[in-house]
Amino acid sequence: MSIKSYLKIVRLPDLIFIAFIQYAMYRAIIIPLLMTGGFDDISNYVHLGLLILSTVFIAAGGYVLNDYFDVKIDRINRPDKMIVDQEIPRRKAMIYYQILTAIGIICGLILSWWAKSFTLALIFIITPGLLWFYSSSYKRQLLIGNLVVAFLSAICILLPSIMELAFLKIQYGNLIYQTPLPKKIYSWTSGFAFFAFLCTFIREIIKDMEDIEGDKELECRTLPIVWGVQKTKNLIYLLIIFVIVSLMLTNNFLIPFQGTFTLKYIIFGLVIPFFCLAFLIAKSKSQKDFHQAATFLKIIMLIGVLYSFVFYFLEAKEFDIPFFNVFISSQ
Repeated sequence: MSIKSYLKIVRLPDLIFIAFIQYAMYRAIIIPLLMTGGFDDISNYVHLGLLILSTVFIAAGGYVLNDYFDVKIDRINRPDKMIVDQEIPRRKAMIYYQILTAIGIICGLILSWWAKSFTLALIFIITPGLLWFYSSSYKRQLLIGNLVVAFLSAICILLPSIMELAFLKIQYGNLIYQTPLPKKIYSWTSGFAFFAFLCTFIREIIKDMEDIEGDKELECRTLPIVWGVQKTKNLIYLLIIFVIVSLMLTNNFLIPFQGTFTLKYIIFGLVIPFFCLAFLIAKSKSQKDFHQAATFLKIIMLIGVLYSFVFYFLEAKEFDIPFFNVFISSQ
């Protein structure tokens, strides 16, 4: 048992990705929208830090809890990668989960009190409960576990918007909702949240196909077990088509920027990779194949999140605002 084991069990790369997503939403979406709307940033990096710490610690606790409840499944699916019961005793894993979750909730409640936001407090209280029921029960039921994880992924992206608007309300009162700013902030971050929801939902289904052997032994009712692998693959193809169509419609009707840069980004950065993902799924047969497909989808999600910086650049170019306080990209 070592520090390395405690870092492995919390999926450190995934936690870094969560922190990066929230930073990107705050710095590359919310801040430029505030600048173009003529508003000062009411929250600050201390608030953002508390938000990220809370989200990351609660997520880390969720990962530990998931491994705690998955000991029997992991003995079948990935015996060489087991941490709980091999590197960390179950009792210590539960204590670790409780500490991580407690820190996350405390940070979240401090931020909620600071922002005077009941919504934030409710999210930070309910999320650990959802993670508990997911790990202990929901993930073994048809679709429910997949939808819970996808929903929490979307909420994670919306949290910076909820926080910022709570602080704006403290400063300006309900007058802030008589401006177009809240709608703009929620519209853009909701777009990223919806993308994250769909990608996470697809990835969870792929992971169910990866873990089908262990899930069968414990009589789980995941899609691949209930429907069969081929029908599950067909559902993924339909979801990929839906994502691609949604991206193209978003570009045509909702993206306000002139030029074709966004369209090129969507085609080369997202549409083509999604077709590659469909090809990977089609030829996947082994646990290793499905794992590679799930990993590839995480790369697609990262590319999607990185569009936030493209948004910032295009917003700076259109409204002559500083791009990361470095330069003004005028037309």
